[in-house]
Amino acid sequence: MNPKKRLAIFDRLAVATPEPTTELHYTSAFELLIAVVLSAQATDKGVNKATAKLFAVANTPDDILELGVENLKQYIKTIGLFNNKAAHIITLCQRLLEHHAGQVPQTREELEALAGVGRKTANVILNTAFGHPTIAVDTHIFRVANRTGIAVGKNVLEVERKLDKQVPKKHKKDAHHLLILHGRYTCVARKPRCQTCVIDDLCDHKNLAIKK
Repeated sequence: MNPKKRLAIFDRLAVATPEPTTELHYTSAFELLIAVVLSAQATDKGVNKATAKLFAVANTPDDILELGVENLKQYIKTIGLFNNKAAHIITLCQRLLEHHAGQVPQTREELEALAGVGRKTANVILNTAFGHPTIAVDTHIFRVANRTGIAVGKNVLEVERKLDKQVPKKHKKDAHHLLILHGRYTCVARKPRCQTCVIDDLCDHKNLAIKK
C-alpha cells in the first residue's frame, strides 16, 4: 500500500471517529493499568462492570494491597483467569510502591517489569494514559492491518513495527484506537460490514466472497 492511500484511510477513520479512545473506564493512570491487566482474554464491558465496584473501594496501590489478594478476587471473579490476575495485581502494586513511589512509570522497560504487563499492555498505557504515539497490536488491530493492507505481517510484533513506521505522523497518537474501534465494530472477524465501511474503496482486501 502506498503512503497516499494509507493517509486517506486514516483521514477517513479520523473523521468517522473524531475522538477515539479506550472503552475501558478509568480516572487515573493506575486505574487504567489495572483495567488493562484485567482485560486480557476478557471484554471491556466485563472489566468495566468489575472495576466499577473495585475502584469504589480500592483505586491506589496502597488500597489494593490493603484489600489483599483474597478480597481482590471477590471483585474480579467474573473475569477470566481472575486468580492469576489477582496475584499479578498484588505483585504489581508492591513494585509500584517499592520502585516508583506508587506512580505508574512512563517507559516501556519499567512498565514491562511489572507483573502481568507485557508489550501490548505497556503500549496501551503509554498511548492512552500518557499520550505517547505507540500502537498496541491486539487481535482487532492485527486483523484490520492485514486485511486492509495497511500493515501486513505474520505476527503482532511485525505488524506493530510496520505500523510504527508507516502510519502517517499526524495520526500516530490516535492510530491505536482508530484501528481497534474499526475492527471491533466494522471490520469484524467473521462478517466484516464492508457495505457501511468508510474505507471500503481504499481497502486492499481482495477476497470478494467475504464482502457478500
